[in-house]
Amino acid sequence: MTAFLAQTEQVSPRVIRILGCNPGAFTLQGTNSYVVGTGDKRVLIDTGDKEKPEYIANLKKVLKESGATIQEILTTHWHHDHTGGIADIFRELQLPDDVKISKFPRNPVREETIVGGEGRLKYNYLNDGDIIKTEGATLKAMHTPGHSDDHMVLFLVEENAVFTGDCILGEGTAVFEDLLTYMQSLQKLVDSAPDILYPGHGPFVSDAVAKIQMYIDHRNTREEQIMDVLAKNGKPMESMDIVKILYAEVGEHLHRGAEVNVRNHLTKLEKENKIYKINSDMILKWKTRH
Repeated sequence: MTAFLAQTEQVSPRVIRILGCNPGAFTLQGTNSYVVGTGDKRVLIDTGDKEKPEYIANLKKVLKESGATIQEILTTHWHHDHTGGIADIFRELQLPDDVKISKFPRNPVREETIVGGEGRLKYNYLNDGDIIKTEGATLKAMHTPGHSDDHMVLFLVEENAVFTGDCILGEGTAVFEDLLTYMQSLQKLVDSAPDILYPGHGPFVSDAVAKIQMYIDHRNTREEQIMDVLAKNGKPMESMDIVKILYAEVGEHLHRGAEVNVRNHLTKLEKENKIYKINSDMILKWKTRH
């Protein structure tokens, strides 16, 4: 059952969640952004999509009621529903250009443009383990690629909590670009043993380690299912053929996203020499080696 999320909610003494007002099939009820800290200057994690006046109004209201301004913006990764609101926030809140906008760099490293920033706004790039402090909160950045090459999570030391971006969602499972690095990132999170997860989409999670382990188990189970489908079919199969079998009970509008995940599983299995790829008439198909 989907938990209803209020547009703004004080989820802990030092964390306020603000919905991005951009609901959708992949954003759930919307992208979560978080105002973090207890002082008159606070950190904002993620910024939602561009041109969402209701989100900006809610952010203004939260800051006004808290008697606070934005000290720094942290974006968990480059995707538009996490970075799209940056320029709107600077304009509508009249932030000075020297307010930092921090993230991890892309791989390979390249210059990134902030949409609507007109060249004035630029990213400050973080390193793994960097600490960002504000009154009442200490955040530690960890590089967790997989969902995207620049993805990071942020540990909130005072609560043993993690802002997970799109590495872990409050409901359902996440898509990813590279399964091998994604699995490694999930293992990093399990090893860190957090108590609470504040995800980029969906409600917060209080049984953190169990949730992360569920993600790991789910991916391992899905891999076994893919191998089973390939073995039973006996012939080369396209990724969408596999999706239609494994995701038969899921709406077809979600099949394209599911195919991204299945292709990533196939790529990982190919790297591990468990399957091989056939390029026939520009159509990629996969088959087991046994």
